[in-house]
Amino acid sequence: MEKQPSIYTTQFWLLCLSNFLFSASFQMMIPELPDYLGSMGGKEYIGYIIALFTLTAGFARPFSGKLTDTIGRVPVMAFGSIVCFVCGGLYPFVHTIAGFLLLRFLHGFSTGTKPTATSAYVADIIPEDRRGEAQGMLGIFTATGMSIGPSIGSYLTDWTSINVMFFTSSAFALLSILILLNMRETLPTTQKEAFSLKLFKIGWKDVFEPRVIPAFTVMLLVSFSSGVLLTLVPDQTKLLGITNKGLFFTIYTISSLTVRLFFAKSSDKYGRIPILMISSAILVFSMVLCALTSSFWVFMLASILFGFSWGFNTPTLMAWTVDLSDELYRGRAVATTYIALEAGIGLGALFAGQIYQGKVENIIIPYFLAAFFAFTSLVYLFFKQKRGVVLLES
Repeated sequence: MEKQPSIYTTQFWLLCLSNFLFSASFQMMIPELPDYLGSMGGKEYIGYIIALFTLTAGFARPFSGKLTDTIGRVPVMAFGSIVCFVCGGLYPFVHTIAGFLLLRFLHGFSTGTKPTATSAYVADIIPEDRRGEAQGMLGIFTATGMSIGPSIGSYLTDWTSINVMFFTSSAFALLSILILLNMRETLPTTQKEAFSLKLFKIGWKDVFEPRVIPAFTVMLLVSFSSGVLLTLVPDQTKLLGITNKGLFFTIYTISSLTVRLFFAKSSDKYGRIPILMISSAILVFSMVLCALTSSFWVFMLASILFGFSWGFNTPTLMAWTVDLSDELYRGRAVATTYIALEAGIGLGALFAGQIYQGKVENIIIPYFLAAFFAFTSLVYLFFKQKRGVVLLES
């Protein structure tokens, strides 16, 4: 048999390293922000910490998709890292609730741009039959950053100060920008346009790619759970007597990494829908455990299961998105699925914050709601698979 050329080029590894630094940058502050906002007297606004961030990210997706398909992948990735760099360094100088919420809103432009261009870049340099594997490997670096970030943030805050943590977050983003400077552009020159303000004129066709509705639907349903976790876990961690508020995030990311390391090729081999069905089922159990937990070990088991679920579904959903898309509009297709991600996380955070409001007895409700949406995605995928089989047989 002829040996397949390696998909892991220098460009791919640079992309992975940049993603690691970028994800660590914005994630390291997440466990500390609820207490930081609470110190300003804004405890009732903790749901907005994630909701505002994801609202802006979702708003930015159509623009980032269009710009990714016109001016290029690398400039859009660089813009996302620059926003992370600037916003991370501004937190220490904001001391009002309104100012903090405005900064969270602006910070969301980072994740609304860089991941869109990154996924399009990967699709450009990776063969179709190995997209799941490549997305899994890229996800390992992203998830590692998201795993290490919260723990670094908590340790820096405990041992130095929260301002040192914010400046460290900004430094990580700066390093991710410097790496991007060494990357070549992959957008074909025939597609490229010079940057101009007219590119910000967005129509419905720039906002939503109908080809990827199945991936959009599943992403919307399963990502609700992430918003719930990001909002509730820091307080739930304290209620369980765990001192490091980043521990849950670290554990679930390690379990996610394990899945990506050993099962990166699973969706390429067995199909996107079967793998997504497995991940949705695991997610249901994770959310139920989070709702019912009263012990450290059950909480950690819930974290591990959540990591297993996201280790399967994130790379699979992005690979499925690219499968369904037109190669001329990959940026738009990826942006559409990311809109679902941001909308799901934002709604999950908003509902969790509004329902919880610091009342311990209310904490189970958002988790059961997340479990319901995860189960709905499982049912949707089941009928999608069944319909595909019927069409194939006919």
